[in-house]
Amino acid sequence: MQQSLNPWITRPAPADGADTASPDAHLPQAAVISAPLRGMVEPDAADRLARRTVTGSAALWVTGSHGGSGENRIADLIDGARPTYHCWPVLQDGSKPRVLLVCRTDMRGLTAAQSALTQWASGAAPEVDLLGLAVLADAPGKTPKPLRDFAAIVGGGAPRSWALPWVEAWRHGNATTPPGRDYQRFITDLTTLATTTTKPGTTH
Repeated sequence: MQQSLNPWITRPAPADGADTASPDAHLPQAAVISAPLRGMVEPDAADRLARRTVTGSAALWVTGSHGGSGENRIADLIDGARPTYHCWPVLQDGSKPRVLLVCRTDMRGLTAAQSALTQWASGAAPEVDLLGLAVLADAPGKTPKPLRDFAAIVGGGAPRSWALPWVEAWRHGNATTPPGRDYQRFITDLTTLATTTTKPGTTH
């Protein structure tokens, strides 16, 4: 698994010898971009995710950018998570839901995720706290380089991104949590992000 921050915007490097440790060092690194950007052009209406009013509550809402993205599978891995069925969630009480966007590594999935992130960044999506994008392998074996490169570009438009490998057991109906480090770290990251209270003036 690879978790990365937006490569389009970088922070100044700390001075040599500076102590960068903090009490929150165990938390996933804070997002560089965490809100829509002024001046972004929204995608065509046909390329936007719909919005749906959801009932009940969840620590995290998992939104698939396309059919077959794996949003149900990912929601099952994280305590307190619920899928939104390819729609941006809108809460009945007007509060801002925490959302994880999910896609597959094929061209259709990555293009759909790019459109969804453009929709969010342009302000055309409902107001959500977007935690990042999870990119799930769409087939066994190594992802072809053109798709890996495109996935890196698409993931750069999200606050954070996670690249997750293929799980053969899921093809055969095994619903258990994958034992690999990639998924364990991913679950830990999302559990922490979904349960950490944001302080005024800060980002996750």
